[in-house]
Amino acid sequence: MDTAPAWKRDNRPPRVLIVDDDFEIIEAVRYALEEQGYEVLVARDGNQGLAMAEQVQPDLMLLDMMMPKRSGFLVLESLHRASLPPMRIIMMTANEGERHKAYAEMLGVDDYLRKPLAIDRLMASVRHWLEEPFTDTQAS
Repeated sequence: MDTAPAWKRDNRPPRVLIVDDDFEIIEAVRYALEEQGYEVLVARDGNQGLAMAEQVQPDLMLLDMMMPKRSGFLVLESLHRASLPPMRIIMMTANEGERHKAYAEMLGVDDYLRKPLAIDRLMASVRHWLEEPFTDTQAS
């Protein structure tokens, strides 16, 4: 079984979906990702983010916790139940609560970054998780 990430097997740039309602964060993150050659897609609320994840099947999702229409947690819960190919998920939040972090990790986030984001830290996490192969337990 080939454990290489899908974007490598398909010989394409990694596809990253930003799901956030903050214009400034979207633009800063989009710029940083595009500078590194990533294909970037944007959803501005949780419902749109979930729909795009199902349609586009990104390699990695950058997910805000607090958004209109559907919170990041509700998006995670829906993704957890969906039978989609595995994707990496980095949650971005201004929330300081450890309970929220623990719940996000239980729902399968790969990293949990607090806002305000340090772009270099975010990019290091993106690079790491896009290269990390899924284990059998993660892929199911």
